[in-house]
Amino acid sequence: MNPFKYETEQLLDVAQQVRRDIVRMVHAVNSGHPGGSLGCTEFLVSLYFRQMTHNPSFKMDGIGEDLFFLSNGHISPVWYSVLARAGYFDVAELATFRKLNSRLQGHPATEENLPGIRIASGSLGQGPSVAIGAAQVKKLNNDDKLVYVLTGDGELEEGQVWEAAMYAAHHKVDNLIWTVDYNGQQIDGPVDAIMSLGNLRLKFESFGCKVIHCENGNDFDQLVPVLEEAKSLTGQGKPVVLLMNTQMGYGVDFMMGSHKWHGVAPNDAQLQDALVQLKTTLNDY
Repeated sequence: MNPFKYETEQLLDVAQQVRRDIVRMVHAVNSGHPGGSLGCTEFLVSLYFRQMTHNPSFKMDGIGEDLFFLSNGHISPVWYSVLARAGYFDVAELATFRKLNSRLQGHPATEENLPGIRIASGSLGQGPSVAIGAAQVKKLNNDDKLVYVLTGDGELEEGQVWEAAMYAAHHKVDNLIWTVDYNGQQIDGPVDAIMSLGNLRLKFESFGCKVIHCENGNDFDQLVPVLEEAKSLTGQGKPVVLLMNTQMGYGVDFMMGSHKWHGVAPNDAQLQDALVQLKTTLNDY
């Protein structure tokens, strides 16, 4: 159970390799979502290689484990890569991403029985509700482990997330850590231009959540302590919300900070440029 307690240098190396996986996966099929995947790499790597208690042997019920749910399922490339690198399935299977009959669908799905995936996701706004249900089950079973869920910031334009926040606070679901990838970008442009979210801290606090902030979610030295702080705040009667600033496309200079790479694959030349930037001592699939 949970063989990973990586230090910063190890986390950095895994993150570089995960980014290589991401750009190669989406390039191979000219399809997928590299921008948000690259931006959330440090977060997923921190969870699976440092923060969570989890078992790569994988049992669907997750009893005695921390659980993670990806609500913004279109960033599946980063999750698939992290799961493979953590031993849930063979790294070579990453080469089947988005291909016919692959277990690695564009959005995570359960029908294919891919280890690590507990719900189909990508229909935006639904992840927090599922995570809250899982957290309540843990309480009923006297299971002291935590439930993590990730949503995008543009995803917060979905009304269901606010129903979930209201429910979680009212029912004191305090074994939940809800992270918002706050990169300021969505598929059609900057979030503030599409539909401004206003002051998210005040919004979540007004619903009764405990809110903390990570100024740079692409910096392990900032992110890891904030995740530890989030864990320390559980069990106090309130769901914990982490607002995590990231850069879309982080790690590949021509993708960084632009919504244009939300769902566009790099061409051959761009792939090679990205791989030159993403050096690592680990091995590609």
